[in-house]
Amino acid sequence: MTVSNAPASSTGGWLDRRFRLSERGSSLPQEVIAGVTTFAAMAYIVAVNPAIMSAAGMDRGDLVIATALAAIFGSLMMGLTANLPLAVAPAMGSNVIFAFVMVKQMGIPWQGALAMVAVTGVIFLALSLSKLREKVAKEVPDALKVGIQAAVGTLIVFIGLRTAGFVVADPNTFVKMGSLASPAVLLTLAGILVTPVLVARGVPGALILSIAALTVIGIFVPLKPDGTMVTTLPASVFALPKWPESTFLALDFSYLVSHFLVALPLLFYFLCGEFFSTLATLIGVTGAANLRKPDGSIPNATAAFSTDATATIVGPILGTSVVTAFIESVAGVQAGGRTGLTSVVVAACFILALFIWPVFVIIPPQATAPALVVVGIFMLQGLARVDLSDLASAVPVVLMLLVTVLSANLVNGMAIGTFAYILLCLGLGRRAGITPVVWGLGVIFVLYFVVTSRLM
Repeated sequence: MTVSNAPASSTGGWLDRRFRLSERGSSLPQEVIAGVTTFAAMAYIVAVNPAIMSAAGMDRGDLVIATALAAIFGSLMMGLTANLPLAVAPAMGSNVIFAFVMVKQMGIPWQGALAMVAVTGVIFLALSLSKLREKVAKEVPDALKVGIQAAVGTLIVFIGLRTAGFVVADPNTFVKMGSLASPAVLLTLAGILVTPVLVARGVPGALILSIAALTVIGIFVPLKPDGTMVTTLPASVFALPKWPESTFLALDFSYLVSHFLVALPLLFYFLCGEFFSTLATLIGVTGAANLRKPDGSIPNATAAFSTDATATIVGPILGTSVVTAFIESVAGVQAGGRTGLTSVVVAACFILALFIWPVFVIIPPQATAPALVVVGIFMLQGLARVDLSDLASAVPVVLMLLVTVLSANLVNGMAIGTFAYILLCLGLGRRAGITPVVWGLGVIFVLYFVVTSRLM
């Protein structure tokens, strides 16, 4: 239920002045409730991000800690510098590209991949502090923005189903559905059917509740005939946080230098994904909270963008991928969050999560797959903006989505979609629609294919 924006009756002191609680019609209890609500809506990331990135060969326990620490840093910085009710944590989508495209498919060492992400953060920070931010936002056409987001969303769904065993390899059809005679597959199916219902009905923390319930049920569901269960019980529930020694400061910048042309399209993806994801989240959350200025501009936008960029530099240093503002922050806004104090409360919740990190380590893929399906579907919502009757808009988007999923490679999808967009615009006499950014991207992808074809 949305809380009224009426002025609070009794808020004063340092917190009121620091976060402008009374001015924004909020109060300390209201902000605490909002922060806890936002955390419940996004806490799944502590389980899902390590589950995905561990596929790159990284230690899952260290990834849990790195994920929480990145969320703590980003959310605190957002609350204290931008004073916006925006929670920040490792991004869904980027972690999939990191583990399954960059590391598993392209063979990039995860240390080199972390360096690429950190460089993206530096570039994004420079853009955030300059007027180039607006120029880049205008010059990437909507068809390519939607295509990239939809391609990543579909890839997330596919990977979630594959890691859970719901989709398996087949020598004749390449892929097929897993056997429904398998209790683990049935558990995944149940989650896929029930989780969207919980989300659609607005159940608070629906995704983390789904993950928790499926993990508990998995204790009693056999994974293999030898008696191995889907969920293995942890040695302990509570434990003191450990430092992510294996991932901290593990970045390998030498790989980035020696494989620069291979890295260029990936740098572009991370930069675009980070930039437009943050922009969309800022617009959505500040609009829901009625915080935008009379001219429609976002308050403290530079500080918010700079927070995302800085967090994306700190994230790889800790051992995780791109860090960004979460759209789940809307849940906290609906609960009354209006200031950065909401984000500070979210950070406090992530600190508490550090003390139950052994629980997050044992969460099975069958429990996270339904959450990945829902997240992927949310990323497909941009398709509603595509005019399918206009081939110049529809073809690049559809090709980007299909090529990405069928080749399990986002860069291939981005490249083919970009080439199709350029050729269609030229063929239809819409040369003005090909901005310098798009021309530059086309050149990058040509160079990428030339280089990779010689490496393979």
